[in-house]
Amino acid sequence: MRLAEGGGKMLSTLPNMGSSGFLVTLDMALRGGAIALFLVIALATLRRGHGRPAAWLGALLAVGAAAYAICSSPGPHGDPPLWFAPVLVLCTGNAAVFWLFARALFDDSFRLKPWHMLVWLGLVIWPVAHLFGAGITTHWLAGAMVRAAVIALALLALAQTVHGWASDLVEGRRRLRLFILVAVALHIAVTVTVELVVGHDEVPMALHVLNSAALAAIAAIIAIVLLQADLDSVLPAPAIAAAAPPEVTPVKDEPVDPGLLAALERLMTVDRLYRQEGLTIGVLAGKLGLPEYRLRRAINRGLGYRNFNEYLNRHRLADAKQALADPTQAEVPILTIALDSGFQSLGPFNRAFRTDTGMTPTEFRRTATGRNGT
Repeated sequence: MRLAEGGGKMLSTLPNMGSSGFLVTLDMALRGGAIALFLVIALATLRRGHGRPAAWLGALLAVGAAAYAICSSPGPHGDPPLWFAPVLVLCTGNAAVFWLFARALFDDSFRLKPWHMLVWLGLVIWPVAHLFGAGITTHWLAGAMVRAAVIALALLALAQTVHGWASDLVEGRRRLRLFILVAVALHIAVTVTVELVVGHDEVPMALHVLNSAALAAIAAIIAIVLLQADLDSVLPAPAIAAAAPPEVTPVKDEPVDPGLLAALERLMTVDRLYRQEGLTIGVLAGKLGLPEYRLRRAINRGLGYRNFNEYLNRHRLADAKQALADPTQAEVPILTIALDSGFQSLGPFNRAFRTDTGMTPTEFRRTATGRNGT
């Protein structure tokens, strides 16, 4: 009964189509509706996502959720037939997909790498090997390792959902963080409690119906939100090959008070507030006498930034580049310049600087001053 974990004990098989009773019929109807909605969500996400990694990972996650609705159905607990392998693969691998989806959606700098596929393969090997009669999968340790990996990936996905929440400027994405956190955490908590107290093989039919109703409700909420959401603003932009960061473009058709933007610009360029240690969007909103949500909206819709730290770093990097290009500061250590610009340590400064310019600070100084600076 784990949506985020991709199925928990997936080797419970197809629902018993010969069962009778109102609860069985209701369970099948709810699961069928959830499966249909998840498939529609997958198609809509692919169509509106314009090829973004977060879009097709979201579509794959929805398909995996539909497969989970089948895997978690009540029924006999013998070995499933070989043709059921694709469904089991989708169920098991969905934990890795959920983790990657959270990273792609909530981290604008995330890029898929080949080793991510290895994580997915590591999960799906176990059920596939079991279907084809590999003896190692009958050992309790194999099942325990898979279940531990599934739980770990679900927790990592939730951690990614929480990480950066405070600095996220995209309203739709902040609401999505809350929905994912509440829905998945609640579903995992209920599932683990049921399995520990009742046992996976002894779950009463009423709880199966409750699980299928939760699936249908989650699918319905996602479908409704998807119809209303502006995916172009929520999903990160497609990756670009250039070393420089993508251009920051204000969101169109979203009027923002020019006076607010001017006051914000004064705080940044004249008062250099970005140098203040521990500066948060709440502190900055207090300086402007605004509710925090209004400042988030202004920076996102008026200036085109999706993350508050990204906004601050643009000013910090401009300050640092000016100092590095100044011949009178040629002997000032780079660490001092980084700290004076508002960075807390040298490591984040070097990474941000290289992403922004394609050069290290030392190389930039050497090029800008025409000398072998340190």
